[in-house]
Amino acid sequence: MGKVIVFTNVSLDGVMQAPARPDEDRRGGFEHGGWGAPYNAMMYARTGDTGTAAALLLGRRTYENFYAVWPSRTDDPLTERLNNMQKYVASTTLSEPLPWINSTLLKGDIVEAITRLKQQPDVNFLVMGSGDLVQFLMRHSLVDEYILLIHPLILGSGRRLFPDGSTFTTLRLVDSQTTPDGVVIVTYQPLETATGKTGEAAAY
Repeated sequence: MGKVIVFTNVSLDGVMQAPARPDEDRRGGFEHGGWGAPYNAMMYARTGDTGTAAALLLGRRTYENFYAVWPSRTDDPLTERLNNMQKYVASTTLSEPLPWINSTLLKGDIVEAITRLKQQPDVNFLVMGSGDLVQFLMRHSLVDEYILLIHPLILGSGRRLFPDGSTFTTLRLVDSQTTPDGVVIVTYQPLETATGKTGEAAAY
């Protein structure tokens, strides 16, 4: 059975907004875009037990952001990997066909759709960015693991991974490491989660 793994960069005060580029996400007048780039922490991260294959599970905004950048980076070896990975998109506003190859729009009840995906053997699903989707997954006890790359920065503003009102969850630490630049990479698995209601309306 596959896992849903939340894999994301956060600042010390929990901000996840726009770690890669200055123009990545300026919602709310956010002025610190690109804060994670100097640390290059992704290259150090162990993605845990991702099975024999991994797919991406993304919300609309992150999917469109990735598509706007990665297919055109022909000199980056990660481009081929992302192009070839299966990408599942949770959105109430997008329609098929999706523009990026190997992309599938999840239809109908999102909880049921993701539950079916997790029945596949040896395929785990990495959620990158997609803060609203992460909150939705938490409410429905669908997150199996969190891999958080915690940067030694206090940004003071921005959209947080776990904003006020997030679902109560007890976690256990299963792995940790520190990069030479002081980024702490921690892997947590949920022990206890308050469950939401199947069929909840959501917009990603």
